[in-house]
Amino acid sequence: MGTLPVLDVDALLDDPGTRIVVCCGAGGVGKTTTAAALGVRAAERGRKVVVLTIDPARRLAQSMGLTELDNTPRRVEGVDGAPGGELHAMMLDMKRTFDEIVEAHTDPERARAILENPFYQSLSAGFAGTQEYMAMEKLGQLRAGDEWDLIVVDTPPSRSALDFLDAPKRLGSFLDGRFIRLLTAPAKAGGRAGMRFVNLGVSGLSVFTGLLNKLLGTGLLRDMQTFVAAMDTMFGGFRTRADATYRLLQAPGTAFLVVAAPERDALREAAYFVERLAADRMPLAGLVLNRMHGSEAAHLSAERALAAAENLEEDDIAGLPEDSPSAPATAERLAAGMLRLHAERMHVLARERRTRDRFAALHPEVPVAEVAALPGDVHDLEGLRAIGGRLAEQPGVEPA
Repeated sequence: MGTLPVLDVDALLDDPGTRIVVCCGAGGVGKTTTAAALGVRAAERGRKVVVLTIDPARRLAQSMGLTELDNTPRRVEGVDGAPGGELHAMMLDMKRTFDEIVEAHTDPERARAILENPFYQSLSAGFAGTQEYMAMEKLGQLRAGDEWDLIVVDTPPSRSALDFLDAPKRLGSFLDGRFIRLLTAPAKAGGRAGMRFVNLGVSGLSVFTGLLNKLLGTGLLRDMQTFVAAMDTMFGGFRTRADATYRLLQAPGTAFLVVAAPERDALREAAYFVERLAADRMPLAGLVLNRMHGSEAAHLSAERALAAAENLEEDDIAGLPEDSPSAPATAERLAAGMLRLHAERMHVLARERRTRDRFAALHPEVPVAEVAALPGDVHDLEGLRAIGGRLAEQPGVEPA
């Protein structure tokens, strides 16, 4: 890896001060696999770990031998518990997490009214930003319970992986927004005063709500007003908890790992993550560069391999009878084919290293862990162990 700073993964996982590891990155770079591999390695080194995935893909459950993941941590069997560690895994259920918050922070009668409200049901099932906010809530719950030595968070793909950093601000903007104030003002004013407010101050509201009623149903405005009135006492708690989790992400016990592949677009996304984390003062531990290619014969350059292949092919053609254009492959022909494959491999290696070095030139302070590509997909604990081993076995890092 040359002069690049090296990410010591085992030191990060073994440090009792590390309580949260957040894996973020673009889609298709092995982020979910990396999070699972970190969880397995940390558990088999003695830590009690829970892996929380916000990515709805089923790869994490499958690789851990679980039939499904839900909003409750499930223990992963087959992990070596001799050092005293455990591994659990779960997948964020956005609606269930929202329901749990309502049930925990209000009385049963009001909770039932909120949960049965049609607007709440739409909001909790897919309102923009709800998933990211609920991820903040669930992370805060896991950390506050103090049951886990280490929480590994696998975020959604692409730049939305960092949207949860904006959750407190976006939630506050929604709750403090003009539209919410318009919904609550008539009810708070009450009676004729409320009607005067609507008639004089919001003359265009009836036109707007009329259009919404045509599109979404006649009870929409009433449902929204009922929801806002029922939730009014909880709004401050939402903001307070989200702000607390945001500060938790900035605290020394949290470590962000940006995951990427050695490709131009993936590393461009990685650079965005690094810069965004720095702007938000989030603790970045380093970059995991997955699927790096290598060669045991790297001393043989692509140019020399191609020249040798051409010589072998010329010798082979010269030795064939003129009437035997389709003669069986000779040893020379096979050797030439292997040399050409090697040359292609060396071109891939050179391109990956140039891309990596370009990122390093822009962000020389970011430690990097390179993970060699596996011959196949990871689909079980053994594969996750192999990835964990490759994460830890970096040049310049003494094996633990």
